[in-house]
Amino acid sequence: MFVKKYFEEFELNNIRQTKGRTVTETDIVIHAGQSGDFFPHHMDEEWCKTQPFKKRIAHGTLIFTIAVGLTADVINEVAMTYGYERLRFIKPVFIGDTIKVTITIKDKKDHKKPGFGLVTELVEAFNQHNELAMVCEHILLVNKKEA
Repeated sequence: MFVKKYFEEFELNNIRQTKGRTVTETDIVIHAGQSGDFFPHHMDEEWCKTQPFKKRIAHGTLIFTIAVGLTADVINEVAMTYGYERLRFIKPVFIGDTIKVTITIKDKKDHKKPGFGLVTELVEAFNQHNELAMVCEHILLVNKKEA
C-alpha cells in the first residue's frame, strides 16, 4: 500500500503490527549462501544437538531482514530509511517459528536540512509465543508538509 504521510502527521506512541511470517530451513540455507555465514549454529543439526538450544538457530541478520521486510507492507512515498540503531537479538529464532513485528513511533525531531524531519520507529519482532526476539530503532527521513 502506498501512502503519503508527512513528518507532521506522525504521532508519538502510535503502534501498528504486521502479519506473521514463518522461518523455514530454506530461509536459513539461502541466507547462509548470500551472507557467507555457515556457522554450525545455523547449518549443523547434529552439532547443535550438543549445544544448549539443541537445534539450529536462524541467523540474527536473517531475522532482522525478515522483520524489516514485514514492515514494508506500507510504503511512504515521502519518507526513506535514514538508518538503524540499537539492534539487539534478544531470543533465538528457530526453524518453524513465526515472527510478527510491532512498530511504535518513539521519537520525532527536526533534521538539519530544512524541509525534513527524523522519525524514529521502535521495531520489535516477536515469536509465536509473543516473546521478544529482536529489537531495533528504524530512523526515517521524512518530508515536512510545510517545507
